[in-house]
Amino acid sequence: MTLPLTGVKVLDLSRVLAGPFATQLLGDLGANVVKVEHTVRGDDTRQWGPPFAGGESAYFLSTNRNKRSLTADLRNADDLARVTALASTADVVIENFRRGALARFGLDYPTLRTRNPALVYCSITGFGPGQDQDLPGYDFLVQARGGIMGITGAAGGEPTKVGVAVADMVCGLYAASAILAALYRRQISGTGEAIEVPLFETQISWLANRAQEFLISGEDQGRLGNAHPSIVPYQVFQAADKPLALAVGNDAQFRKLCAALDRPELADDTRFATNPERVRHREPLVFTLAATFAKRPAAEWIAQLQNVGVPCGPLNDLAAVFADSHLRSSGMLQTITHPSAGEVPMLASPICFAGERLPIRRPPPRHGEHSSQIAAQGWEEDNAPLQS
Repeated sequence: MTLPLTGVKVLDLSRVLAGPFATQLLGDLGANVVKVEHTVRGDDTRQWGPPFAGGESAYFLSTNRNKRSLTADLRNADDLARVTALASTADVVIENFRRGALARFGLDYPTLRTRNPALVYCSITGFGPGQDQDLPGYDFLVQARGGIMGITGAAGGEPTKVGVAVADMVCGLYAASAILAALYRRQISGTGEAIEVPLFETQISWLANRAQEFLISGEDQGRLGNAHPSIVPYQVFQAADKPLALAVGNDAQFRKLCAALDRPELADDTRFATNPERVRHREPLVFTLAATFAKRPAAEWIAQLQNVGVPCGPLNDLAAVFADSHLRSSGMLQTITHPSAGEVPMLASPICFAGERLPIRRPPPRHGEHSSQIAAQGWEEDNAPLQS
């Protein structure tokens, strides 16, 4: 396939997760991504393990496919000149240095745009304009301050972070989206622009309905475990052998659920007939449903409910996720050949164009793997074969 961003040159001056995740998305879409790394330690995530494969951490491998690696010490004149030359001909520069830190190297947007007016320059910061704009941003601290931990976890239990660095991941998604929008507008205006994507503000933005509910009501419902604050029943139930997930999104689905459970009277009960009433009478309904689900194994309930159009499914651990028949048939789980780790299973992009999944064109690079090539050829890529 001809990838959508073929020919777009992206200079990645970021590290850890939000920025590298954004540039991985752009690389998946076909961009020519050069990742600039510290000459000694490289990206911090190269040391975040175990586990390691061929000396590469699983963490680094997860967010750096479809890139090349160039090592550089910006305090070295030759290295700085090489990075500056790349930035001067790039379509996109993305960085997550401390605010203003790149100005002393001439790699800030005001300096670069004088020689590259078409440049799209994206800065990922901890906090956007405001009183704390100079504070650094770390996913865990932002999850804590930004409210997601306040609504995540068991009711009455300890605030809980999401199991992956989701604030970083969503920030990376916002950054990639903003870059694509700027590239589109550049097609019209001919000029680039500076973008700032703050970790804290993007975290708050995806509080979504919970944020809007608080802004309207002034009430904080706090942590509800696996239950939903405004939809019932929409949570985990314990079957006879293991839990299952139930997501009843409307009144018609609730009627189907009641019929399938052989409890049709529940659908006619005025306390449960509509979703607002089910939310108001959550406890008695959940108590009744829990007693019913406990009578049969999860697989039987799931098959029966899915057969009549009631959304439900299993609660998978990672072993079950990667044994999932749909995932294994989807083409998203692929095996790549890495220069030091050998054959490595990896997740490819979830995006498909015309029914074809975006390919893993390059394995995550070794530290400085392409430094000599880039020093000699600049942005010109080798003709590496597609991974299988």
